[in-house]
Amino acid sequence: MKLLDVNLLVHATNPQDPRHKLAGEWLEQELSAGHRVGLPWHSVLGFIRVSTNPAAIRTPLPMADAIDIARDWLELPHVWMPEPTADHLAVVAGLLRAEPRSRMVPDAHLAALAIEHGLTLCSADNHFKLFPGLRFHNPLE
Repeated sequence: MKLLDVNLLVHATNPQDPRHKLAGEWLEQELSAGHRVGLPWHSVLGFIRVSTNPAAIRTPLPMADAIDIARDWLELPHVWMPEPTADHLAVVAGLLRAEPRSRMVPDAHLAALAIEHGLTLCSADNHFKLFPGLRFHNPLE
């Protein structure tokens, strides 16, 4: 089972992105395979924020379109929204001890969700490899 990072969602839905084709094909394959895919609020809301931001994307999506895309993903029967467990802060803290930089806090949160639920974190950001105990896959490599 996999947990998806926001960057893969943005690459997959932005036709101007040079990684669009590869990310789009990968995401379509993952979402149509029928196995469980974790899509946390962190990634869903990040997708909406980035994909509608003209400072981040040359031709941003209208807000309603981004919300509709996210809703379509979440309505798939095998997509679920993993929530933090009671041990979440301890897991995040352990990851931040290994990589103690404030900019890594959101990534440590996402990595902790993957660890807590036994998922492989899928992202185009290889810095996730810095977190010990995290199963990680970059499908764009």
